[in-house]
Amino acid sequence: MLTFEQMIVRLAVAVVLGALIGLEREWIGKEAGVRTNIMVAAGSTIFAIISISLPYLIAVSSENLPEVIARNSGFLGVIANVVVGIGFLGAGIIVKHDMHVRGLTTAATVWFTSSIGVLVGIGLAIFATFATVSMVFLLVVLRKINLIPRTNIKGGEPIDD
Repeated sequence: MLTFEQMIVRLAVAVVLGALIGLEREWIGKEAGVRTNIMVAAGSTIFAIISISLPYLIAVSSENLPEVIARNSGFLGVIANVVVGIGFLGAGIIVKHDMHVRGLTTAATVWFTSSIGVLVGIGLAIFATFATVSMVFLLVVLRKINLIPRTNIKGGEPIDD
């Protein structure tokens, strides 16, 4: 079972990574910014910690822990339901306006942030850090090299999701 200190460190790492993702979104003026991404990463981390802690809490003793783990994979459902819940949050971010759909990248970013939180929660913080830095870098670079500039059909102004 994780110690309290391990849980706090994992939560802190998730907050930092969520903030990094949120800063990229706020930098370009999107609604789901630092606070939202911190909450998504932190919440996902907490649910992942719950998921990996449940077998230890359910087992009466350390001797029957392997049996509890072997017979009860339901604790992994906690993580699966995080994905479903974040899907609903992402759906609320996506907005159709006239002929355009806006918010897809922001919704995908929230979904990605949740996966980062889960990674940190299950102890894969180094991979989560690499993935976060890589994706923020790609978001910034791909926005700069926008190969096919999209414009509003009616007004002709550029669209940035």
